Order: sequence, then C-alpha cells, then structure tokens
Amino acid sequence: MNMTEVARFLLGLRAAGWTEKEINDFMLYIESGDEQYKPKPKGEKKE
Repeated sequence: MNMTEVARFLLGLRAAGWTEKEINDFMLYIESGDEQYKPKPKGEKKE
C-alpha cells in the first residue's frame, strides 16, 4: 500500500466508527500477526 491508500484506509475505519485504539491494534495485528491485537466482533467481551 502506498501512503495515499493507507490514509484512505485509516479514514475509512474512522468513518466506520472505529476508535484510535482499535485502528492501532488492527494495524499491529496486520503487521505482526500477534493474536492479542486481532479484532473481536462488536459486543464480544474483551479478555
């Protein structure tokens, strides 16, 4: 992804109602694959 695509991706997640923490954790999950950052379905309790 180039920087324009990344910016549109982030703006889209914000428009969808994601918090900054959710966005950051998702980006960490994409890069690292670390399960602790994997998104959980809305309404599911966090551990």
